[in-house]
Amino acid sequence: MDRASEAILALQPVTFRYKKDLDPERLSQFGLVAEEVEKVSRDLVAYDDQGKPYSVRYEAVNAMLLNEFLKAHRKMEEQEANIAQLKATITKQEAVNAEQQKAMEAFAARLNEQAAQIQKMGAQLSAGRVRFAAASGLQASEFSTQIVTDNR
Repeated sequence: MDRASEAILALQPVTFRYKKDLDPERLSQFGLVAEEVEKVSRDLVAYDDQGKPYSVRYEAVNAMLLNEFLKAHRKMEEQEANIAQLKATITKQEAVNAEQQKAMEAFAARLNEQAAQIQKMGAQLSAGRVRFAAASGLQASEFSTQIVTDNR
């Protein structure tokens, strides 16, 4: 059964009617043509006394089909297990993402608070400069220029 998949996939089911002497009602039949099956696998054909293909060994075909069904079933079970594992991984990753989103939002809020504090301190510093400049008898713009010049 090593090459069962290849053989099964190569088989071509057909619809046919027996000759009137074999089936007076000539009902539609479904099956395989022995000569075509022989090209795929000689093991699946029964031969007549002259060595010509006579009939398809459907019991052998059925065994191969069962083997292929079982392989497909095992593969499906493995895929279902993989899907379940992937879903669990996605769920965990979504939780991690949610935590990271909360952390980023908290960080952004702290950053905004700090920016507001810096802006407030900058305004207080500017107001302090204006008061100091006024107390020193300078214009605020002269005081800023004076500070820059003194720092150089």
